[in-house]
Amino acid sequence: MRKNIAIVLAGGIGSRLGLSTPKQFFKVAGKMVVEHTIDAFESNPHIDEIAIVSNPFYIADFESIIIKNGWKKVKKILKGGQERFHSSLSAIKAYEGSDVNLIFHDAVRPLVSQRILNDVIKALETYAAIDVAMPATDTIIEVDGDFIHQIPDRSKLKRGQTPQAFHLETISHAYEIALKDEHFKVTDDCGVVVKYLPDVPVYVVTGEESNMKLTYKEDTYLLDKFFQLRKSELNEIPLNESQLKGKVAVIFGGSYGIGEHTARMLQEKQAKVFCFSRSMNGVDVGKKEQVADALKKVFLQTHRIDYIINTAGVLNKEPLMSSDYQTIYNAVSTNYMGTINVAMEAYAYLKESKGKLVFFTSSSYTRGRAFYSIYSSTKAAIVNFVQAIAQEWEPFGIAVNCINPERTKTPMRVKNFGTEPENTLLSAEKVAIATIQSLVSEFTGQVIDVKRNEV
Repeated sequence: MRKNIAIVLAGGIGSRLGLSTPKQFFKVAGKMVVEHTIDAFESNPHIDEIAIVSNPFYIADFESIIIKNGWKKVKKILKGGQERFHSSLSAIKAYEGSDVNLIFHDAVRPLVSQRILNDVIKALETYAAIDVAMPATDTIIEVDGDFIHQIPDRSKLKRGQTPQAFHLETISHAYEIALKDEHFKVTDDCGVVVKYLPDVPVYVVTGEESNMKLTYKEDTYLLDKFFQLRKSELNEIPLNESQLKGKVAVIFGGSYGIGEHTARMLQEKQAKVFCFSRSMNGVDVGKKEQVADALKKVFLQTHRIDYIINTAGVLNKEPLMSSDYQTIYNAVSTNYMGTINVAMEAYAYLKESKGKLVFFTSSSYTRGRAFYSIYSSTKAAIVNFVQAIAQEWEPFGIAVNCINPERTKTPMRVKNFGTEPENTLLSAEKVAIATIQSLVSEFTGQVIDVKRNEV
């Protein structure tokens, strides 16, 4: 049976992005872009081995990254060349004579899904060459100078992505012929097969919009947003007792709503759960010393803390100028300073356990709205705070994520909106499931959306 070898093409220098270091080392959602990319292949059960093709100047950097991440499948770091095809050739030569499939992927496409990888690998059982592409949405024009020469039929056009996958002997033979052509010029590996092995069909797997390539500075904003919307991948993470049994979890705001459901589910999985809130035991997250005392009390009993979850929040839906100063102060103290207090006091415990920290934002964080000025702005601040400390704390093995639920049926919402139709609200139980899934995931620095219409 053929082995599946992922070839991560990381030889670029990122000149179009305008960074001082190659774009594959750009950080998003708590990790370098290339780390997210390799994680995707490392976690796929059908990938047997990974080879990184690097600019020669950065091989030592990749050696350090491999050690830090503890990847088991990365077996080779190969030297790339000046052009993209030089990097492909480097991998082809490294595996010459082996009975393998080579799956080439851009290091700067970090959001390749497990669905795409599985479809590509499945297609290799039937076809010798595979591409990944999306339908063209814009009208494509062919020009002659500054004038339209012709307009191709858009229904037959697709936008190419990666991975591109091949039986080794197929891509090797294609390049063998191509290199004898003194006019050889091609932008990707499938193009080499199409041009020089016209009798070999190239099967096309459907890609995804999120499988974008980081090329220009503007792409960094899109990439960041796509990472925030990675809930579909989180849905695939099973929850079983063995993952959570014996883990120590502290929940601030655990007396009702999302916190209460999260605590109950963790206890069902045999985790040790400790809840704190103002109504339950007088712990106010807005007061740093109370957060510190609560965590110290847990640690003295358990000698470790694996998870810290802060669901505490305040919503007062009213115009700014109708709000008294104390109400505003209390909201900022709980929503934002509470987040900072929990993070700062959690750091030492989670650094020791390589643990997980979870905060909560709201769908209103993306845009300030009338009557929500304080609530929306504090929730937006939480998102930025999570992304920042996830990057700061990633070297210490601490994962920090943010849950972003749609409108959820909780006592706080009932207090502000009264009775609403059940089918318009997310259940607190569903948010709790996503929260626990985030604890057993490898995610960090992400805003994890939870929606009613997801299954």
